[in-house]
Amino acid sequence: MGVDLQREQKNKNMKTNKFQKLVNNPFLFKLYLLQKLPLAFIAGIRVQELNDERGITTVKYGWITQNPFRSMYFACLAMAAEMATGLLALNSIYDSKPAVSMLIIKNQSIFHKKAVGKITFVCSDGLLFNEFINKAKQSGEGVLVDASAIGKDEAGDIVAEFIFTWSVKVKA
Repeated sequence: MGVDLQREQKNKNMKTNKFQKLVNNPFLFKLYLLQKLPLAFIAGIRVQELNDERGITTVKYGWITQNPFRSMYFACLAMAAEMATGLLALNSIYDSKPAVSMLIIKNQSIFHKKAVGKITFVCSDGLLFNEFINKAKQSGEGVLVDASAIGKDEAGDIVAEFIFTWSVKVKA
């Protein structure tokens, strides 16, 4: 039994590493964005880091991301924050057997100050996603995961906080 668990964990690590290699390769990830999330590509959202525990994304203030008030449009902030959480969810379900679906069902946000310059979002809920996705696989029922992403400017000041409620369940 112990050998089977070790083999399963090793297989999961290989799959996770494959997904992380895709995401952490700037060229390949830009191609992925062009194909799957063209608005994120156009807005210039980038992945700074993805591992089993956390996802870090960035977005820069500029002409394409501006609002009329000389700061970043809230939807661009939301895209970058959602990507920080969503990559962790995708990392947990990549090549999963059985297959798992995910969907955002709720979004909460707090804006602390104008977003200008480069904004970095950090989500440290990777282990939480693993736990809840395993629950969904064991129970066969959908589960909800609240994942938070904190956005800071270049000075380290919090610009925005987002909480996304993800629904994850095993596909029929």
